[in-house]
Amino acid sequence: MGKQIGVSIYPEHSTIKEIKAYLDLAAKYNVKKVFSCLLSVTKPVEEIKKEFKEINAYTVNLGMELMLDVSPRVFSTLGISYDDLSFFSDISATGIRLDMGFDGVVEAKMTHNPYGLDIEINMSNDVAGIDNIMSYRPNTDRLIGCHNFYPQEYTGLRLSHFMSCSERFKKFNLKTSAFVSAPSAKIGPWPVMDGLVTLEMHRRLPLTAQAKHLFATGLIDTVIIGNMYASEEELKALSEIDPDIISLEVEFAPGTTELEKDIVLNSPHFNRGDINDYMIRSTMSRVVYKDRPFPIHDVSTLSKGDIIIGNDLFGQYKGELQLCINDLPEDGRKNCVARIIDAEIFLIDYIKAWDRFKFIEKK
Repeated sequence: MGKQIGVSIYPEHSTIKEIKAYLDLAAKYNVKKVFSCLLSVTKPVEEIKKEFKEINAYTVNLGMELMLDVSPRVFSTLGISYDDLSFFSDISATGIRLDMGFDGVVEAKMTHNPYGLDIEINMSNDVAGIDNIMSYRPNTDRLIGCHNFYPQEYTGLRLSHFMSCSERFKKFNLKTSAFVSAPSAKIGPWPVMDGLVTLEMHRRLPLTAQAKHLFATGLIDTVIIGNMYASEEELKALSEIDPDIISLEVEFAPGTTELEKDIVLNSPHFNRGDINDYMIRSTMSRVVYKDRPFPIHDVSTLSKGDIIIGNDLFGQYKGELQLCINDLPEDGRKNCVARIIDAEIFLIDYIKAWDRFKFIEKK
């Protein structure tokens, strides 16, 4: 399983027909994972079983994984034993997400279940729980991690905590997931719903910027839209993200030439290995286009997020593309041809030495 996109469904807040239509739409845009929740379900056991089995089977038949969020209370309410996970197999789930941890022995034992169910561990507490589980020899093919989402504003994880938690799982090469929030989607499992993000810093960001960031950390394999129903436009935009390369949306300066636009959008860019504190240098364009003219235009002071291309006054650096990572004084040899959109400027910090990156024109 490579990096992928997921969606969430909440059957208690919608009809089966509406959910199936949403799943069809998600499948169209290559969604591979579906998160659902038993924590907020209050219906009788047989009704739950019937409803979830129909939806889960439909999901799996579309080629998606279906993970159910559970807790000790859910096990108790539904009369399920940790030694017998047949209930989840019977309702066609791919696996279960344990919202609360146990003692390590239980989780490890559950990964050896005879039904091939994945066991997903809560990643959002920076404790040695996963180390403890690993000491009991789990089936690591069936052990994965997933962060929480946070419906209440200002309660999402801080970035440093998120990174530390995620690194605990990644050191064991386990697959990981985290949540983003779609601005158009309004349904979650609980009454309070200020968006359903893992990271608080994502709550007001565009959906694509949230997803790009999670992939750029190198610590998250699956990005799940926490709220239901994301629009087709949002699903399409997520499906177009390449999770293996940082892509930044840009807006062009008025005087930018067609050649400069072509260099920005279509040249292969990578950060040189001899990095500095002021700019990311993509130098191949100065070789490829050394004989082309680069007239002077849009010369000004520069700030983080500005993209420049050396003009005809820049000697051997004519045609070189540079992405500013710090403020720079005005330089008449450098045309400011474009700028990263404000919501994605922070992603520049994730471009390391030798990393490839690309630019996409803002629609």
